[in-house]
Amino acid sequence: MIISTNKRAYFDYEILETYEAGIELSGVEVKSIRAGRINLAGSYVLIRGNDVRLLNADIPPFQPQNTPEDYDSKRTRRLLLNKSEIKNLIGRIHEKGLTLMPLKVYTKNRKIKIEIGLAKSRKKADKREFIKKRDMERETGRKF
Repeated sequence: MIISTNKRAYFDYEILETYEAGIELSGVEVKSIRAGRINLAGSYVLIRGNDVRLLNADIPPFQPQNTPEDYDSKRTRRLLLNKSEIKNLIGRIHEKGLTLMPLKVYTKNRKIKIEIGLAKSRKKADKREFIKKRDMERETGRKF
């Protein structure tokens, strides 16, 4: 079941490949995500050494009155990938203009997963083309 999607990433970037990763969370964060309270807007993925990290993803507390005082909703979270996938990503990241973006958060067999995409930034003209194509598809859908 899809919990949240990063619509802005699909618009601003052309997604070349996708990877499924686990995410290291605390119990408060798991409850909050299952309730649908996660914001991926403005978040991104970095690789430091052999660790893949999710930065700037906002997960507000499930019950604000009962959360620890030192809880940070935008803390850096570790993503869980295989070593071979991490090595592949490190090689691909060094290509010109490629970045890692979080795309979706969903549940799979009661576990919370995140889909990250290897993306290339779209130029302004490409975004205009994308908008025109989307509008044309919408118009043809209305006619029939």
